[in-house]
Amino acid sequence: MSATAISGAPAPRAGGRQWIGLAVLALPTLLVSIDVYVMLLALPQLSSALGASGVQQLWITDVYPFVLASLLITMGRLGDRIGRRRLLLIGAAAFGVASVGAAYATGPGMLVAARAVMGVAGATLAPSTLSLISVMFRDPRQRGTAIGIWGACFSVGAVVGPLVGGAMLARFWWGSAFLLGVPALAVLLVVGPVLLPEYRDPGAGRLDPVSVLQSIAAVFPAVWGMKELATDGWRILPAVAVLAGVGFGVAFTRRQRRLDSPLLDLALFSSRRFRAALLSMFLGTMLTGAVMYFVTQSLQLLYGHSPLSAGLWMLPAIVTNTVGFVVAPWLGQRFRPAYVIGCGLLVCVLGMALITQVRAGSGPGLLITGFALVFLGSGPMVTLGMGLVIGSAPQEKAGSAAALNETSGQLGFALGIAALGSLGTAVYRGVLDLPAGLPALGVSAAEESLASAVEAAHGLEPRTAEALLGAARAAFATEVHGVVAVAGVLLLAAAALVTALLRHVPPTGRRRETEDTDADADAVGLS
Repeated sequence: MSATAISGAPAPRAGGRQWIGLAVLALPTLLVSIDVYVMLLALPQLSSALGASGVQQLWITDVYPFVLASLLITMGRLGDRIGRRRLLLIGAAAFGVASVGAAYATGPGMLVAARAVMGVAGATLAPSTLSLISVMFRDPRQRGTAIGIWGACFSVGAVVGPLVGGAMLARFWWGSAFLLGVPALAVLLVVGPVLLPEYRDPGAGRLDPVSVLQSIAAVFPAVWGMKELATDGWRILPAVAVLAGVGFGVAFTRRQRRLDSPLLDLALFSSRRFRAALLSMFLGTMLTGAVMYFVTQSLQLLYGHSPLSAGLWMLPAIVTNTVGFVVAPWLGQRFRPAYVIGCGLLVCVLGMALITQVRAGSGPGLLITGFALVFLGSGPMVTLGMGLVIGSAPQEKAGSAAALNETSGQLGFALGIAALGSLGTAVYRGVLDLPAGLPALGVSAAEESLASAVEAAHGLEPRTAEALLGAARAAFATEVHGVVAVAGVLLLAAAALVTALLRHVPPTGRRRETEDTDADADAVGLS
């Protein structure tokens, strides 16, 4: 929590320069948003062009957020040390170079490697932008509005991504989709040094290499093992990998307690609002992100839409998401954030319930309506959750707080796709009922995934292809129902938990912001 909030003194209000600077900070947000949505749209095309297997498709999708999530804490601390604006500009330049490499990848391995480099560079963007917002907007009400606008820009980028990306995928090769963010990066590199303030923590210590390696080692083995166990059943090696990831996580936490200058200041977690806001981001993003993945795949594989058409069908959800981002700060000033976030998550659950009623032979209207409700309800969770996390930390720790906020969201999104995607694969293969008489090649492809079945159907005679696709699409529809139903039940429980944990936090902008102000102050070393 900021010192001004504790003392009761009014925080300085931002002026025109800060709001113009916010527009500049929106550029990396647009970039990340475009990458997420275009990646989902381009996945079927690039998988076919590069001959990617089902596992390779998952890694092409997952490696970027996993690398990003594993390095966010490191980059947040690095920004505090060398300067948040400097790190932002370095990361933007590196992201542009890696995007070009991904666009011209010649095989799945090269694309996975390029996406990994993009993850390293992307890990510098979000902590820098959010921590700079905390510097530029000290007033809680203005900060909430700024974060809402920043989040809304994500939705604007999501509109640009599917439309422009879909048009490019319809006219050019799949790699062109990775080049969409390059112009935005160029603008950021030119105007960023002029409009953005620099901020660094003069007391920040050196980075601990062991802690960096431990944080990475805690993510990858656990995620890989979980995916393997869900896909292929019990095996020794994946189980050991999961245990190794947990072990590295425990070792990382213990090391941070001993260091004079830790990579992650665990004292931040002593704040109840900080913990609850992070939990909200993690659970909400994990479950709604997985639903987004399956909706995007359904539009192209279940209903046969082109990438451009799928992008157009996603527009209602993007509009409702933008509304949620913009309205949430206004609601947060009038009602307790716990109730606003909790009600938003209930709207998400309602949307998921609608999606479970979708059938393979029906149109996509019900799917899109449910998806729009999911995105509408997620707006308060993201906007108010970020505001609570950033507002709970002093300026010198804002980079670490922003990194933890993004870590919970990005890791939640990646784990949601990995865990529920693996669950979906198991459901698909368990319910797949192929008719007799199909060629062995078609059977093998259909048992891999619906995407593989669609590809194999191109080489079959029409009646055989229709029989193959009918069975595969029916199994995929059941897969979507199962995954979304599980996500809805878990999100309902998350809504109740987060509401209970945040119920003490009053509406945004009050000087005595919480009943446990003194505890929060102790947690960040201010009392």
